[in-house]
Amino acid sequence: MTFWKEKSLKDMTQSEWESLCDGCARCCLEKLEDIDSGDISFTNVVCNLMDLEKCTCTKYSERHKYMPDCIPLDPKNVGELKWMPSTCAYRLLAEGKDLPEWHPLVSGDPQTVFLAGISVRGRVIPEKEIDDLEDHIVDWPA
Repeated sequence: MTFWKEKSLKDMTQSEWESLCDGCARCCLEKLEDIDSGDISFTNVVCNLMDLEKCTCTKYSERHKYMPDCIPLDPKNVGELKWMPSTCAYRLLAEGKDLPEWHPLVSGDPQTVFLAGISVRGRVIPEKEIDDLEDHIVDWPA
């Protein structure tokens, strides 16, 4: 079933909502915002809760307890979060676009996000291993 084509984000069940996440972990990248221009710069740094191989949060259900800056996505705010990667299913659907062919809901295979090179796997380091976030700005996630 292609529920994402038939339902609005706000009408999805919690299970449907969660299944939209492709597991790329790009939203978990630390970001810097230019105070003057508002431009967002992505880094290759992830929070210390990230499982670097699986690209999943090791404390997902409690992440806000450990990482207060982690912003929970919901149908009300997803369209306003301009830092969400352009490949993000939540952002794509909020913008009226369809899911890409590599998305696990389309392909039927959760590995396609890794095979397509969308995932952060193999490209990131945990925050605890860096000194200056500005030294880790990258251009590939946007």
